[in-house]
Amino acid sequence: MAPDDRRLAAIVVADVVGFSRMMAEDEDGTLSALRAHRNVLDPVVRNLGGRIVKTTGDGIIAEFPSATAALEACVEAQRVMADRNQTLPESRRMLFRMGINIGDVVRDDTGDVFGDGVNVAARIEPLAEAGGVALSDSVARAVSGKTDVELEDVGEQELKNIPRPVRVWRVASLIEPASDSPTGAVPRRKTLATVAVLPFENMSADPEQEYFVDGITEDLISALSYDKYLAVVARNSTFA
Repeated sequence: MAPDDRRLAAIVVADVVGFSRMMAEDEDGTLSALRAHRNVLDPVVRNLGGRIVKTTGDGIIAEFPSATAALEACVEAQRVMADRNQTLPESRRMLFRMGINIGDVVRDDTGDVFGDGVNVAARIEPLAEAGGVALSDSVARAVSGKTDVELEDVGEQELKNIPRPVRVWRVASLIEPASDSPTGAVPRRKTLATVAVLPFENMSADPEQEYFVDGITEDLISALSYDKYLAVVARNSTFA
């Protein structure tokens, strides 16, 4: 690996909340909708100097030259998705979670990126609310004074396979699509509470029921994530 392949970059990791459920209900429709959303979201990334590194099903990894560009792209993408979701039934709305980190990355011959910068972004992403953005403290410090995006501190978090606690922030409010109010005013979206659904315990003697109780937990997490006033802790975090 050439020395020039290592550099500092802002990394965004995103995926769709409840994507597996949507695929189970309507595989063709879900894939078609995801492609349509991507046709709109990918130009947002490129217009702010970003590059789509790779996609994994509903997941996206993107690289940006600065933390400010990464944050602006995420906020704009979430606002675009809020507009697109407005006319859809609740069960068919695609809500992305997005995580941002800035750190060292190594780029291989295929254009893929690896390293601490990517790993931390991937662990922060599940801490974002559905339709929201979470970011590391390094990103918050990098964008300080350079953006009017309001951030809220959610404290230090223990992230899986990351040896040190990471202080995490969330975008405190995102503009929702215009309502049908006579003034056309655009209200701000505020999170009133953060909730976590802890795993249910299998009280039976049948070990095969473990899948059933896990499914109940996942269904509750998915259902709560559609409440725009709740920030719901992701399954990976609560199960850990």
